[in-house]
Amino acid sequence: MAKLSAKYEVMVVFNMKDGEDAVKSLVEKFKKLIEKNGTIEEVNEWGKRKLAYEIDDQTEGYYVLITFESKPDFPAELDRVFNITENVMRSMIIVK
Repeated sequence: MAKLSAKYEVMVVFNMKDGEDAVKSLVEKFKKLIEKNGTIEEVNEWGKRKLAYEIDDQTEGYYVLITFESKPDFPAELDRVFNITENVMRSMIIVK
């Protein structure tokens, strides 16, 4: 029997080169995308943090942790959108 829905956790690190306002608008964009395809349980914005190592010549990133529930096919689409979005430095989606 196929799963109808599952709980996921996504950690995203955004590039800070365009400023904090640009990052906030990206966070809202992804929250709306997740809400359209599932339900958000928690959004935890860690804010600006120093990276463990440089990524694209950047030493700081804006960390956001989102816990959500959706159908099993949505995380692959979310990962695809993260990969084609310019200011997303790193993202990881896991089943909770």
